[in-house]
Amino acid sequence: MTARADTRLLPALVFVVGASSLGVEIAAARLLAPYFGASTVVWANTIGVVLVALSAGYWFGGRYADRYPRLRPLCFVVLAAAVLIALVPFAARPFLGFSVDAFDTVSVGGFAGSLFGVLILVAVPVTLLGAAAPWAVRLAVGEVGSSGEVVGRLYAISTAGSLIGVMVSALVLIPLLGTQRTFLVFALALALVAAAGVGARALAVPVGLLAALALPVGTIKADADGRVLYEAETTHQYARVVERDDGTRVLELNEGQAVHSLYRPDSYLTGDYWDGHLVLPAAAAGEAPRRIAILGNAGGTVARSFGHFFPATAVDAVEIDPELTELGRRYLDLHNPRMEVFSEDARPWLERSAGDYDAVMVDAYRQPYIPFYLATREFFELVRERLAPGGLVIVNVGHPEGARELERVLGRTMAAAFPRVLRWPIEETNTLLVAGEGSFSAARLRANLGTLPDALRPEGRRAAAGLEPRLAGGEVYTDDHAPVEWLVDSSLLEYASE
Repeated sequence: MTARADTRLLPALVFVVGASSLGVEIAAARLLAPYFGASTVVWANTIGVVLVALSAGYWFGGRYADRYPRLRPLCFVVLAAAVLIALVPFAARPFLGFSVDAFDTVSVGGFAGSLFGVLILVAVPVTLLGAAAPWAVRLAVGEVGSSGEVVGRLYAISTAGSLIGVMVSALVLIPLLGTQRTFLVFALALALVAAAGVGARALAVPVGLLAALALPVGTIKADADGRVLYEAETTHQYARVVERDDGTRVLELNEGQAVHSLYRPDSYLTGDYWDGHLVLPAAAAGEAPRRIAILGNAGGTVARSFGHFFPATAVDAVEIDPELTELGRRYLDLHNPRMEVFSEDARPWLERSAGDYDAVMVDAYRQPYIPFYLATREFFELVRERLAPGGLVIVNVGHPEGARELERVLGRTMAAAFPRVLRWPIEETNTLLVAGEGSFSAARLRANLGTLPDALRPEGRRAAAGLEPRLAGGEVYTDDHAPVEWLVDSSLLEYASE
């Protein structure tokens, strides 16, 4: 290939490499989500590893570009990156499954597990992609005198490719084709442009990748405590519905370490923390709530129960992922004629809502983390404004057994917005925090037991016996400072060391 042909291929090469670098980053975070969640910690690990790998690639590419200032060796490097990227989704399932099991034994949370996962899976191919930029600059500058103009043009093309890669992967490829085929599409694009610089024999690689696109995706996560009825990647996350041996069905999201919705056949009670939401409003009022909001409705466990026990209560169910609502209706018997579903993020929705709620129930998690903006003084001040007189906010606090730091912080933060905060440690790994401006208490709940449906009175008595003042201590989280992820990870490490 002539030097002129070398130069002509470089813009296409750097564009595709730029697109693939960022596209693979988006797809890698998506690949990790079913195993480690999709918190900012996981994203930080993914972005950090990609940046380090690109930096190593720049050094590697600059060094070897001077030794081999030709297009063909550069294209071999890009071709190798394409093959490795294509292998990532196939290696990820067994490797990440093993990684989850290994890291669960020390309960370190998503930080260490996701860091290890992204390092092993994508660091090497991204390093090879990083080598392309300085190598391309070396080839281009060797042909013209205006080096500043050439370098600027190549970096502009590469950045444009990165922008396209982010948008196409997030908005088109992942929603329409899924994570596995997103990796393969970027690998195919890299292989095609690299083959043009290597020669006809290299065409076997893109042909093989094109064939790989036809392979079935198969099961995303093989392990399940029961029969998997449904699993897929929604526009927001990984989700699956599992039916256990006793007929109980559960909705699991992302890494699957927690159940986000539960359905028991022929019952509207779960025997778990969701039942507490049905009786705690009676701690403030002796009648059924007129209107409630559920922030983090998932598959609709609480909304379904309200429709049965309190059919006159209007339910505003807020769930950012609309596909979870459909899963609830299809697999979890979600039915409530008085329910209106809002497929939005909880806090912006609450900001726009008319309010006047007798209860606002908060149960929004990207396990094991609660979104930080639902754990701040400003958020609870907003909730207070949207409550009707005498209304309550009920927050589910999930935590490792015996760990109390997250509960302390949330209780103290709620106390910055409400004059009274009570706790009910309903399960070993769940505590319900209750706050309001009116007079609510265990004694009032006990007095209102007769107003509850018969099936709820045992749970009401249990709640009245369990309600107590919030834990002392903790700091007030604000929108400016709310390190939820670090607090949860430190709690997991503390639990593991016991």
